Amino acid sequence: MSNNMDNRVTELEVKLAFVEDTVNGLSSADADISQRLAALERAMRALHSDLTSLRAGIGGDPHAEPPPPHY
Repeated sequence: MSNNMDNRVTELEVKLAFVEDTVNGLSSADADISQRLAALERAMRALHSDLTSLRAGIGGDPHAEPPPPHY
């Protein structure tokens, strides 16, 4: 019976090692995704700011401009 118990313990140790490796891989992937998300959020804020500036520079409200001469 000791041999059977040893086999079960060995099998559990192998499974635990696999789980630990998987957790480490997921942790690394999570950190990478978090960094990419933060970079995308910064880029989106910059684009939003640029778009707001462009709208303000163009005049924003098309009705504020005088009508063209052919009216």
